[in-house]
This record gives sequence, structure tokens and C-alpha cells, in this order.
Amino acid sequence: MPVQRKVLTLLVLLSSFGITKALAGDDGDPRDPWEGFNRGVFAFNDTADEYLVQPVARGYRKITPAIVDQGIANFFNNIGEIKNMGNDLLQGKGGDVLVDGGRFLINTTVGVVGFFDVASYIGLKRESEDFGQTLAVWGVGSGPYLVLPFLGPSSVRDGFGAGVDSYASVTGSIDPERARYAMSGLDLLQTRASLLGSEGLMSGDKYTFLKDAYLQRREYLINDGQLKDDFGDEDFESFDF
Repeated sequence: MPVQRKVLTLLVLLSSFGITKALAGDDGDPRDPWEGFNRGVFAFNDTADEYLVQPVARGYRKITPAIVDQGIANFFNNIGEIKNMGNDLLQGKGGDVLVDGGRFLINTTVGVVGFFDVASYIGLKRESEDFGQTLAVWGVGSGPYLVLPFLGPSSVRDGFGAGVDSYASVTGSIDPERARYAMSGLDLLQTRASLLGSEGLMSGDKYTFLKDAYLQRREYLINDGQLKDDFGDEDFESFDF
């Protein structure tokens, strides 16, 4: 069974059986009613990362020249423009569809199949859109915070959205299946390698720190960088991060 179908199945099971009270007490974080379950998955992911993923990522970083590493990141970002365009269209962002389409065309041609991010140099800024954000724009609530095996922080809405994005992605249609998994693995490996050393930025309870960071980041993306001013009623455009 493909990974995205497994994710969707897990989300359906969690939602259908109404296990909220069985997994956490009533006095916990209201955003995280499944904290007991989530912490268990988090501990599993953290152990797998420490003993398996991190060593591989360090090896990748050690043998991969910086220009090649950046080129791989650019290549996968360029493929992601197709997802961005689709979700921009579903959200009614016509201008962003044109920008993302222009980025894809320029980087695929002049940027040598996306290896070089030429579009950014000429002022076409990359924005990341996904189906979780689209659902939020359509008014769908995030649902409980959810930590997925191997995939990490998410929510019921965003996990479902990630499954849809994965199912509809360009890499998801690569044949044979072995090549598809190799592409996905390289993408995840490059992403993890880029985060090496970030652990030192965390403070306090690691689980809570990552949960808060994830939820704040998702809110930022859903609102296109527009954050609410706590001292008034006006929105303001925050710094990109």
C-alpha cells in the first residue's frame, strides 16, 4: 500500500473511533487532545532519527558538495511548483498561479531542470502551498495536533492534505516503483541534512517546542505571512521566516 494511503487510513481510524479521551486527560493542551499517543510516536520518531536518519544525513552532507546539495534542493522545489500552482488555483490566487508557473518555466529551462533557482534571482519569490492550506482557506478546521510515524508533526487536516498532495504529486507517478521511492528518499534525506545542527536551537521540552513551532508556522503559511497584531485589530505583514 502506498505511503499516502497509509497516512489517510491512519487519519480515518483516529477520527472514526473517537479515541481522544482515552489518549489524554481533559486538562491538557486543547490543541493536542491525543498527547499520550503523540508523545509515543514522537519518541519512536526521535529514536529512529537519532540512530538511523541522522547518521545517514551526516554521511550525505559529508560527501555531497554544497553546490550539489543546493542543486538537489532546488530540483525538488521546482517539482513542488506544480503542487503550488494547483493549490493556488484551488484557493483562487490567480496572481500566484502565474508567479509559480513562471518560476517553473524559467527554472526548468534556463535553470537546467530546476537545478539552479534562476527565478529567485530575477525577483520571482517562491511560496509554498499545499492542500492542507487549501482546506484551511475553504474553512476546514485543523483538528487535533497529530504526530505521524516517520513524518512528524501534523494535524488531522494537514495530514489528510499531505496525503492528497503526495497522491497527486509528479514523483508519485514515477515508474518503476523503486525509482519513485528512491526520489522520495533523496528528497527527505536532503531536507533532513539541511536541518542538521538545528537541535541546538531548541529549549525546554522538545516535544512541546516542536509542536508550538509547527502550529505557529502553519498559521503563518495559511495566512500568507499576515499575523494578527495583539495590540489592535489591524493585521500586519510580518517578516518572512
